[in-house]
Amino acid sequence: MKESHILIHTIIDEIEKVVIGKREKIELAMAAFLSGGHLLIEDMPGVGKTTLAKALAHVLGLEFGRIQFTSDLLPADIIGVNYFDVKSGEFRFKKGPIFSSILLADEINRATPKTQSALLEAMAEHQVSVENETYLLDEPFFVIATKNPYEESGVFTMPSSQLDRFVCTISLGYADRASEREILRQGDLNRAQALKTFPKEEVMHLLALSKKVHVSDAILDLIQSIIEVTREQGLFVYGLSTRGALALLQLSKAYALIRGRDFVTPNDVTNVLEPVVIHRLELTNRDSTESAAKKILALICQDC
Repeated sequence: MKESHILIHTIIDEIEKVVIGKREKIELAMAAFLSGGHLLIEDMPGVGKTTLAKALAHVLGLEFGRIQFTSDLLPADIIGVNYFDVKSGEFRFKKGPIFSSILLADEINRATPKTQSALLEAMAEHQVSVENETYLLDEPFFVIATKNPYEESGVFTMPSSQLDRFVCTISLGYADRASEREILRQGDLNRAQALKTFPKEEVMHLLALSKKVHVSDAILDLIQSIIEVTREQGLFVYGLSTRGALALLQLSKAYALIRGRDFVTPNDVTNVLEPVVIHRLELTNRDSTESAAKKILALICQDC
């Protein structure tokens, strides 16, 4: 466990060389990857979303694919298409960019909901279906989607079924003064290719360890209490789905591993609660200044 803890933080240190001053966000991105889920980054342009995705893929030594989502993008542009090969006289399947280990879905909400839905099967089952044929995706398969604020023009609302596929949401935000000073000194953060790459077998070992992190009955009780609050207190339009509960569990396990433990503590759950629920829960009282996570925690524990 100690060696794995050192490896994880060495990976995070490497990424932080180009995503400066955002260690907490890098840790959450790494936890999303280790959980086996997918990551949604909602933020304004120019704060490092693409840099984070490229750096993560390079450092983890995984194949990187990128799709620039636009209003005219079609599902076939993502998944691929069958075409007739004149030479062989047969239909062949040309794979789309979704056949990558780490896929950056850039500005995902600039595409129509129909096109966004092309990712649903892949994100949930790590496979795609085209004309009654099923094609398995490589393992691991990790989607990092960037999402523009709804206040921007030319964006579409993301269906709840799509949002629920993401284990968590983060926002990078502006760099602090010291970090921005370092960015200005360097002048160029497009240096992911210069970062160290770790062997894929070590990365796969970390993924396997994350699944083995112990979860006690007390932690399961805490997670179920959170679920019940979201469904029964009338605070939210809809409560957490079972997939959302699993996301909270899996991200808590990955977060515990990053903290160097092979068991989950209540603090692990409460620390990742906000990024898990922020895109899943809508307050019935939209004028409230409290976050969804704070409202939940106020009802289930006094000292969280």
